[in-house]
Order: sequence, then structure tokens, then C-alpha cells
Amino acid sequence: MTRSDLAGISAKSLAGRHALVTGASRGIGAEIARTLAASGARVTLVARDRHRLAPLAAELDAQAIACDVTDAIALGQAFATAAGAQHVDILVNNAGGAETAPIARTEPELWARMLGLNLTAAYTASRLAIPAMVADGWGRVVNIASTAGLKGYAYASAYVAAKHGLVGLTRSLGLELAKTGVTVNAVCPGYTDTPMLQDAAQGVATKTRTTPDRVIETFAAANPMGRLVRPAEVAAMVAYLCSDAAAGITGAALPIAGGEV
Repeated sequence: MTRSDLAGISAKSLAGRHALVTGASRGIGAEIARTLAASGARVTLVARDRHRLAPLAAELDAQAIACDVTDAIALGQAFATAAGAQHVDILVNNAGGAETAPIARTEPELWARMLGLNLTAAYTASRLAIPAMVADGWGRVVNIASTAGLKGYAYASAYVAAKHGLVGLTRSLGLELAKTGVTVNAVCPGYTDTPMLQDAAQGVATKTRTTPDRVIETFAAANPMGRLVRPAEVAAMVAYLCSDAAAGITGAALPIAGGEV
């Protein structure tokens, strides 16, 4: 399902809602922001690089806030700014990143970076957003996890542990908030055609003395469909989970990986 397909099914279904998307400057985050905006939501874009955010903010007539989501104080200030006119109805915890290393070279600093970016930032943002959602009787939290949150990958122990933690946080909050009108779900993409994947392929190619194209072929082969996931496919699932049609889904971790999981 593409963004245009989704718009045809649920045009303006999120009208009047305010969505905040972290890691929104490129890749999956940018596509989610576009899809939510096409569904009628007012969107606030959050990412570290203000210059990368600017073109998308102009395209969507959206608010852009430069913020390192691993800085709890800065994230709190970002939420205060975003909620100045309207509290956040939809939170998409998309910011994330992967660093790989064998366990013997997974230093405490790498471990802390992976948990801070992929798990703790989502915990912090959720704590900031959920009280107003509960008070309003409606809210959506969607965590962008990974198939790494549902299975293991070698040489990525810190990243895999963080994504498993994010799925666990999703399941716990889904139960905690089940009677409040607030749903919490995770979307778990497999290898997705994004700039982050291109960067990862370059890094692997350098370490293994092969080419980025060959590495990407290996990534695609992990998907039984034999291809990379498209960002629009992830964004369409996010938009559905944010809609009233998905009110009965909470605590779920939904893979988009062509049958890999």
C-alpha cells in the first residue's frame, strides 16, 4: 500500500489531530510525516539537524524542532514548544540508529548510545506525551522498532537488545493504557530502503572488502520477497494504527518484512 493508496482510503481521517514524529528529517520518519499530513494531521517534525528538517517542514507546512532526543531536557523543551497551541495526540517514536560490533568490541559507550537512542528516548517521549492523551481520552503512540526487536542478529547485540526493549515497552504500555482510549503499538520493519541502510551498507562493505551494492543484495535476500521494504509501506501501517479504525489494536508488534518473521 502506497501513501496515495492510503490517502484514497482515509483522506483527512486524522484531521484535527496533532502528530509529533521524531527522526523526521529523512527515510522512514520523513515518509511517516508526509503520510500523516496527507491524512489531515498537523505535524511537528523533530530531528537533530535543523537544515535537513527545513525542506520537509516547508513541503508540509509543518513545525520543525531541532532536538537530540537522547537529551531528556531538550526533548522536554521540544514537547513544550510543540504543545504550545495543541497537545500531541499522536506520537511516533521513529528516531533510531544501528551500530554493529562483535560483543568483545561492544564497549559500554556503544551499548549506552544504542539504548539511549533506540529505547530511552522513546520512554522519555512517551512519558511526556501520554498524560495529556489520557486526559483527552484519545491518543496514539507508535514505536518504530525493527525485526531486530523480534529476533536476533549477529554482531548487533546492543541494537537488538534496545529494539527488544522497545517492543517490551510497547506491550507493557499497551496493557497499562488499554482502558484509556490511548493505544500503543510497534511497527517492526525488516531491511528498508533508506539513507540509513545505504550508510550501513557502506560500513559493512568497508569492513568486509566488498561493494555496497553486494551488501544491499544480501540485505534484500533476508526478505523472503527478495526485496527491501519500502518506507511508504511502513508509513501506511503507522497511519492505519493512528486511525480510529485501529482503536482495537494495542500492545502489538507488527512486522513488515515479507515473511522474514
